[in-house]
Amino acid sequence: MSYNPYQVVRDFEKAVAEYGGSKYCVTVTSCTAALFLCCKYLKVKDVELPRFTYVSVGMSVLHAGGRVLFRDERWSGAYQLRPYPIWDSARRFTRSMHHAGRFTCCSFHWSKHLGLGQGGCILHDDKLADVWFRKARFDGRTEGVEPKEDKFDMLGWHFYMSPETAAHGLVKMQFMADHNNDLPNSDYADLSRMEIFK
Repeated sequence: MSYNPYQVVRDFEKAVAEYGGSKYCVTVTSCTAALFLCCKYLKVKDVELPRFTYVSVGMSVLHAGGRVLFRDERWSGAYQLRPYPIWDSARRFTRSMHHAGRFTCCSFHWSKHLGLGQGGCILHDDKLADVWFRKARFDGRTEGVEPKEDKFDMLGWHFYMSPETAAHGLVKMQFMADHNNDLPNSDYADLSRMEIFK
């Protein structure tokens, strides 16, 4: 009997879903990838962001085919990509942080709470979205099916988390505090002044 090295990814996803309070957790290579997949899944059009946030959030919207609008908002930890139920939670990771009906996108970058070097996830409760996210992050492949046997009925991206990263995360989750303060967000530039978003 052969061992599936990707089982540790599922184990890590289960641990993060339980911690965050969601039914599902889909791990990816970064919070940026998580935001992009959510934008693609929801086929976003006009998306409103706080002026001061990380540049890749706006880029994710553009790459997904949307248009970026800006608002003045002082935020802490997380904010909504309005009017969509997508939340950028790169600066928040604490127990029961997820709320039903949302797509909560988290970061596992080395500077964030879990600090895995890279990685991110989507916490959510949508069964159909879960199937789409899992194929989309895996080059459009069906998990557990060999490429020569797969139907490839959708385009995908190379966003899946490695077993090594997931194993590291699974260990670190054993020591994660129930409450973590939001990380500061004062180092962001004003995206509304950047030519790429005009």
